[in-house]
Amino acid sequence: MKKLNWKYLSLTAGLGLSLVAAGCATEETTEDEATNVGKGQEIELAYVEWDTEVASTNVIGKVLENLGYNVTLTPLDNAVMWQAVASGNADAMVAAWLPETHGPQLDEYGDQMVNLGVNLEGAVLGLVVPKYMDADSIADLTDEAEKGITAIEPGSGIVAATQTALEIYPNLSDWEIKTSSSGAMAIELGQAIKNEEEIVITGWSPHWMFATYDLKYLEDPEGAFGGEETINTMAREGLEEDMPEAYQVLDQFNWTSEEVESLMLVISEGEDPEDAAETWIEENPDRVAEWTEGVIK
Repeated sequence: MKKLNWKYLSLTAGLGLSLVAAGCATEETTEDEATNVGKGQEIELAYVEWDTEVASTNVIGKVLENLGYNVTLTPLDNAVMWQAVASGNADAMVAAWLPETHGPQLDEYGDQMVNLGVNLEGAVLGLVVPKYMDADSIADLTDEAEKGITAIEPGSGIVAATQTALEIYPNLSDWEIKTSSSGAMAIELGQAIKNEEEIVITGWSPHWMFATYDLKYLEDPEGAFGGEETINTMAREGLEEDMPEAYQVLDQFNWTSEEVESLMLVISEGEDPEDAAETWIEENPDRVAEWTEGVIK
């Protein structure tokens, strides 16, 4: 287990964040499997605690650890995650939702880091309801769910987009955004569906909840939530020179919504993210080989 990196305290003291290291435990391998590409070099990956990013960061972290790197995974508030990579306090992240969701952070920090490109295409976000609800569009909403939208963490891009929706849709002028966390939101969703109650949440794809529940996105005729997005990998300046093989793996990392959702679902059912990532890697050697091509000699 990797040590918690306390250098973020200066960045997060005012935000009241708790940093939890989620490094991956080294396992014994055979001589043929051992690569030691990383030679014990320390690499830190930052991420925001969305289910998507928990899955993707644990997978790529485990891949790097299996190559011999000493990996630390550090969950951060969204804005601090961007600041950490831009300042070089974290080495990389695979959690940049572009162009809309993290657009303000890209504008502020994008020129201080390296954009390695898309690791997942077809990401979508918006307001989501159970299919048994009558509303099909944001414009249809009246007084459902006691005029409350169950959302994730304040300061996230999807919460900002939801605030925009409240401002541009006249029917939402007296609605309220109830922020919590992605985990708490999922619990409330499950409870509401169990009782066949009305609920409106901030949702995004890929996400395990679409494989678990019958849900639908509300149409967004005013475009408050934008269109399809990509999830990109961002690295600190100088990482390519300092750790070229790790940089190459991060640059080659990409997968599909179906792949990440399969891992997210297992984690949502109680599997430890690190263990679930290791199992996924063992079951998908061809995909991992694509990410490590040219790295393992």
